[in-house]
Amino acid sequence: MTEPVLVRACRLEQVERTPVWFMRQAGRSLPEYRKLRERYGLFEIARQPELCAEVTLQPVRRHGVDAAVMFADIMLPVLGMGVEVELVEDVGPVVAAPIRSLADVERLVVPEPEESVPWTLESVRLVREALRPDQAVIGFAGGPFTVAGYLIEGKPTREFKQTKACMYGSPEVWHALMEKLADAFGRYLAGCVRAGADVVQLFDSWAGTLSVADYREFAAPYSARVLQAVDVPTIHFATGDAHLLEERASAGGEVIGIDWRVPLDVAWERVGHDRGIQGNLDGALLLGPWGRVEREAEDVLRRAEGRPGHVFNLGHGVLPETDPDDLGRLVELVHERTAKVAA
Repeated sequence: MTEPVLVRACRLEQVERTPVWFMRQAGRSLPEYRKLRERYGLFEIARQPELCAEVTLQPVRRHGVDAAVMFADIMLPVLGMGVEVELVEDVGPVVAAPIRSLADVERLVVPEPEESVPWTLESVRLVREALRPDQAVIGFAGGPFTVAGYLIEGKPTREFKQTKACMYGSPEVWHALMEKLADAFGRYLAGCVRAGADVVQLFDSWAGTLSVADYREFAAPYSARVLQAVDVPTIHFATGDAHLLEERASAGGEVIGIDWRVPLDVAWERVGHDRGIQGNLDGALLLGPWGRVEREAEDVLRRAEGRPGHVFNLGHGVLPETDPDDLGRLVELVHERTAKVAA
């Protein structure tokens, strides 16, 4: 096969094994990455293509996963829009001047990625060259709602008070901001695809803070625009949004990524078997005994029933305390169990 197994699975094709990759597989759980972080900040690594490609490839070599997800951050594309962001350890993205007015939005530019993040595109090219044909490169962006929340609040929050005050009280500001973010992120992902990304994922991490009605009005149209901007398979991921699964599926994505809170077969029934599903082992299980990880991973596979379109992943990102060897064992387990089913 000349196409990556992940691409074929996303298209609901029969594959020789269930593809496996992990969100946040490149980074905090790997000692070789932590050693690099003693010398470089995250944005510093991202701006050096050879170094970024190396960090991206570390877990592919170590774990034998079926895809390399680019080492980046969902705030990376907004740097080229004129936003000053600092990634603060144990806090997250901190925005120097939060967006609060129409004038703030109007100051934002919508750049072409070849001009604003040429180093990211070069990193994608280097990673694609280094992988086998059956392994995929995954590019990603944040959902416009999630990133807008950071830009308005100025830092991570679980309440989104300023964000919702903007949505409800200044809808003209909100929609103008979301228009620009959707345009910028669509261009960014299209640039990653031109550089060699085989699949893209949209991380709308905080969409679950919205009601169904608010998601439809304030978020879904903009996520849909980003997902429609590329001509490769798309994965649409969020967490803590069990009430929004059907809505997120309606917004788009060949594959719907789910967290661990809803059983995989139940979620797949809700989003429809005309699209793939990604997930959904609880990453915290990997902090416990291997026997339980094995049982729960086999339960996920049992619920998938060998149907075309399943991409095995965790329900969220790899936790920093995870033993890298256990991730490798998990990849082997999934490959072995599903290869037998395919045979």
